[in-house]
Amino acid sequence: MRTFENIIIGAGPAGLAVAGRMSRHNLPFEILEQADQVGVRWRNHYDRLLLHTVKEYSHLPFKPFPKDYPRYVPRQMFVDYLESYANEFKIHPQFNQAVKSIKKRGEKWLVETENQSLQANNVVIATGINRIPNIPKWPGQELFKGEIIHSISYKNAEPFLAKKVLVVGLGNTGAELALDLSEHDIETFLSVRSPVNIVPRDVMGRPVQVTGKMLAKLPFNIGDWIGSKVGKLVIGDLGKYGVPISKISPSAQLREHGQTPVIDLGTSKQIKSGKIQVVGDLSSFYEKGVLLKSGNQIEIDQVILATGYKAKVQDFIPNITKILDKKEVPIPQIGKGDYKGLYFSGYDYNKLGGILGTIIEDSRTITEHILNKN
Repeated sequence: MRTFENIIIGAGPAGLAVAGRMSRHNLPFEILEQADQVGVRWRNHYDRLLLHTVKEYSHLPFKPFPKDYPRYVPRQMFVDYLESYANEFKIHPQFNQAVKSIKKRGEKWLVETENQSLQANNVVIATGINRIPNIPKWPGQELFKGEIIHSISYKNAEPFLAKKVLVVGLGNTGAELALDLSEHDIETFLSVRSPVNIVPRDVMGRPVQVTGKMLAKLPFNIGDWIGSKVGKLVIGDLGKYGVPISKISPSAQLREHGQTPVIDLGTSKQIKSGKIQVVGDLSSFYEKGVLLKSGNQIEIDQVILATGYKAKVQDFIPNITKILDKKEVPIPQIGKGDYKGLYFSGYDYNKLGGILGTIIEDSRTITEHILNKN
């Protein structure tokens, strides 16, 4: 059995960020990745995806995006960046190494893959908050003659031309897929269950993310109030179009409930024009479509589940539930007690800077803690 000082699980942005910092500080590490390339999840996202956060807050440690990259980096450019990052910092993952279990053995952590056993003093879990698609079930689903897919399988609108499509879920993915479909003149329905906050990506040419960071410094929730007022002024009242709007501000909803505001790229305009028809929560399926909780029926050909993902670290780390939150996401960055030597990067979904901003901070915290241990 081979022994390492540090093992990183996952070669997506979170794992690469930690590896980049360890490389800069001459800390030895081994990185395991279940796929055959770095950033595989980003390679498989839908074609039109851009980063929703500005490039100056979204790059990995020590390597800003190239100057010729647009402010909102497209998916393929981000993948190219991840590859160049791995090359520059000499990060060479062991590919096709799906981790089956991580267990404490004495003072070390035993990492088991399908074909090898390794151990390390420190293990960094960077498998992502979006590891496993969340696929809900409804009564009568087996009767439906159309197709039901998760958003992870969506690439572009071409397979859905001339069909009636229902997108389930108004998060950022659901909003953008509904937008993509409607812009291709596909009859598009959008099922929304929970209250949401919808904010413009930019106001008068200025990114809302940059403004939000400034507003967050204001006292007595003044920033929250200003942010809400500006959002409503730009987006307008979508409540009359069937969208349930949250009663608390976008930043408060993120801080208190971990629910990211929907960044509007044009979805609100399509809702107002009727090209996206907002409907309520689903009750059940029948052969030709869905029955809503309102009692209305909708005939549809295709359902796209934009219902999110789960981290599911408990699938490969036994006895981990006591440090998971209500969404089953790891709470600490740095494990203590029984979890000493275990680290978690990229799981804090309550921060204004988005998951890439979280990754930058986590990689610094984790690397500095390991350095100070040595």
